Amino acid sequence: MGPRVRDVGALELKDFTLLAELDESEREAVAEVLEELWLDPDTVLFDEGEQSEELLLVAEGSVRVESSRAGEGVELGRGASLGAFSLVASGPREARAETASRVRILVLQRSAFHGLRDESPRAACRLLESVVRETARLSRAALGRPGGAVDPLGGDD
Repeated sequence: MGPRVRDVGALELKDFTLLAELDESEREAVAEVLEELWLDPDTVLFDEGEQSEELLLVAEGSVRVESSRAGEGVELGRGASLGAFSLVASGPREARAETASRVRILVLQRSAFHGLRDESPRAACRLLESVVRETARLSRAALGRPGGAVDPLGGDD
């Protein structure tokens, strides 16, 4: 994909919905294990069916995401996250992602997440809580209930 440079600040991470509810020390712990990646337009981030190994955060630019099952694609910009479940589970990617412009991606490898889990369990737990909340939000939206009161984990909002 290109050269990776560790250079991410905790303050910048507050801009990501997935990380916004973490406190400053938790974001600092996450920032320490992120890698920064600059990519040119039309660079494939991953293909549908490939094994997922990392969470990708779009820091600048935009990414096109397409799925053969879903048909129509979507373009995601700053603040978007891709592959959150890959932090804890292996499996094939459900879509193809390609850069739509020059992009800056922040990468959290599964192995780095495991290190975070060992070094800063609270930060890792809070990140997983955010992943679950975002998944619930997306599930509600897919079911036509953008702010719906049904929690896929069984509770009420």
